[in-house]
Amino acid sequence: MTQINDSQRSDGIQALVNDSDFLKELLQSFLQEHLESEITEFLQAAPYERAEKRKGYRNGYKPRMLRTRVGTLNLLVPKDRDGCFQTGLFERYQRSEKALVLALQQMYLQGVSTRKVTAITERLCGTEFSKSQVSALCGRLDTELEAWRNRQLSGQYPYLIVDAQYHKVREDHRIISKGVLTVVGISREGYREVLAVQCAPTENESTWATVFRKLIDRGLKGVQLVISDDHKGLCNAIERYFQDCQWQRCQVHYLRNLLSTAPKKLSKILADQLRDIFNAPDRETAHNRVKKMVCLYAQKSPKVAQYLENTAEEVLACFNFPEEHRRRIRTTNCLERLHEEIRRRTRVVRIFPNQNSCLRLVSALAAEHHDTWVSGYRYLNMEPLAHENITIAQNLVTPKPLTLNPILQNF
Repeated sequence: MTQINDSQRSDGIQALVNDSDFLKELLQSFLQEHLESEITEFLQAAPYERAEKRKGYRNGYKPRMLRTRVGTLNLLVPKDRDGCFQTGLFERYQRSEKALVLALQQMYLQGVSTRKVTAITERLCGTEFSKSQVSALCGRLDTELEAWRNRQLSGQYPYLIVDAQYHKVREDHRIISKGVLTVVGISREGYREVLAVQCAPTENESTWATVFRKLIDRGLKGVQLVISDDHKGLCNAIERYFQDCQWQRCQVHYLRNLLSTAPKKLSKILADQLRDIFNAPDRETAHNRVKKMVCLYAQKSPKVAQYLENTAEEVLACFNFPEEHRRRIRTTNCLERLHEEIRRRTRVVRIFPNQNSCLRLVSALAAEHHDTWVSGYRYLNMEPLAHENITIAQNLVTPKPLTLNPILQNF
């Protein structure tokens, strides 16, 4: 018999993992078994089992589709004779699917649907719906999502990641961009959570202040680091509501901003040099590399040198935290990926019929990801942070976030 070596076995496993049909069949089989175990537990008896504690009998199945990341699954949901059994399996997906369908229905009813939207609406929910039905569905879903957005927060959130995204919304016979302000927290246990989702006419200090004030009222505490881009209004609100915290400017945004001040021919070498700073083993090494860059570009590109001198401190706060955490707390990438996934799902709507419709769908999608995060893998091992007990007072170098003081004032 031919021996299968470890490499061949590994290649075979990898091929299966990359096979979407295989993953789809595997997930469908697993979820079908889950449904069977749910009704067995509900009835307190397996099929054909004679049991004194039995609470009812099975009564066939009803087909149900479930859209997942590996494709649409065709499942058979068990029924009982009394019609009392309800599975909890679909709850995670129901909010976002309802919100999407409602957005399409509202577009259809307002007479702004395209043939594509009409076709999708018919396929998802049929054409037999009225304004009163849509209004009732909106009310129920909005109540559920509002409760989720306003839930009390318990525990501590050492890291906050903050950003905004924009969606097209119809308002007063115009199409305008509405901001959706989002805050993701990393808990003391190391899990990501969506803490805030709020619509705003624009992104400024006032709107961000409202978001932060509500978070604090809901019980937000234990924040040590806030990660964001350098939007002036946002930074002012951070400084106002998180005075004892450090601020980390997103290194990805910073790189783009710096390159915009430089001649195009310097872009590649500048990017490489900046990454050397970002990947430094410690804060002192990062500072030394910044100093060298400033000296190097003082004559070659004064704008680059000045920009570095004035702002480099803003991207180095992550060096005050455990090395194991730095790659994930130095950018807003975690939140950017969430926004990309939300945009992918909202693309079918294109232009929301109103602000409530926008907030409803974005909230539902954010809640779906929140549920996945808190029930999934641990994003960060927080033991190093607890061990080091990092505070601003304990750091030898205390940054002054949200200011433009030069870092080379002691030269």
